Amino acid sequence: MLGFWLKALTRPTLDLTLATAPGQQTRIIERPGLVLDDAELAALVEQLRMVAGRTLAQGALTYGVFSGERERLSQSIVTLISETATGRPIAFNALAQMPLTLAGEPEQVTHLGLVMVDPEVRGRGLSWVLYGLTVLVLFVRGGLRPRWISNVTQVPGVVGMVCETFSEVYPSPDPGSRQSFAHLSLARQIMRDHRHVFGVGPEAGFDEGHSIITDAYTGGSDDLKKSFEQATHHREERYNAFCREKLDYGRGDDVLQLGRMDLAAARSYLLGQVPRSSLPGLLGASAFLLVQRLLLPLVHWLDDSRRFGTLRPRTARTKP
Repeated sequence: MLGFWLKALTRPTLDLTLATAPGQQTRIIERPGLVLDDAELAALVEQLRMVAGRTLAQGALTYGVFSGERERLSQSIVTLISETATGRPIAFNALAQMPLTLAGEPEQVTHLGLVMVDPEVRGRGLSWVLYGLTVLVLFVRGGLRPRWISNVTQVPGVVGMVCETFSEVYPSPDPGSRQSFAHLSLARQIMRDHRHVFGVGPEAGFDEGHSIITDAYTGGSDDLKKSFEQATHHREERYNAFCREKLDYGRGDDVLQLGRMDLAAARSYLLGQVPRSSLPGLLGASAFLLVQRLLLPLVHWLDDSRRFGTLRPRTARTKP
């Protein structure tokens, strides 16, 4: 059993399946465009389109993972929730990894991406999986180093979910929210180089001070545009009031939120959003991922029989 887990934890990309609720399982697969063959990739894209087809009243999305292009899917992390008994996909989140720089150093920003839920299962407590689980897994797998996230939306319910899940979120109506230089620098790079990730065309404007994208629904995400009344509202009225005041829904505005997953956010997420029935399994999976990043390099270093990538053996074994 130990040998099995050591092999599983040395995989270069993440492919993890968890039972996140009774009768439901969640698969998190990193960079499917790199690791899946043609048939497997086509099947995954078809599952995403099935959920989209039951979610959108009309039209078809053409950007990101829906394109089926390996290049796009090679920069994505897909979180797919399915029924355990039938395998029917019921919800997904398609995250994207964006290479940016901050203070002259490379910075990988995780874009929360598109979330879709089959109307038949809405209101069944899937949001904790779709908006925080994968980022938490990446945070643990990365050795608990703080991780920047971004989000583009006009939905008050999503704006509030991001504010409640992550640290240092801007823009936000919550007390203490402010735009740091890091927020501004990352937002500028995202709008300059990564509009295709969230389907915003080159003609869309950007209000830097308020981090608002104006006329945002012209780059492949056209069918996602909503009125304020159509958008899902948050239980906390301040998020609804914030979106109503800041966004022009007739024009089609979005907020570009930036925040971080850190220890404080992880603790808040685990204690405040994860159902108690799902917590043991999630903690177990997180423990194995943490072993990968914190303990497995030590195991590799102590094994003087072979090299592990850039890790050199503790001592050089010579031939007799």
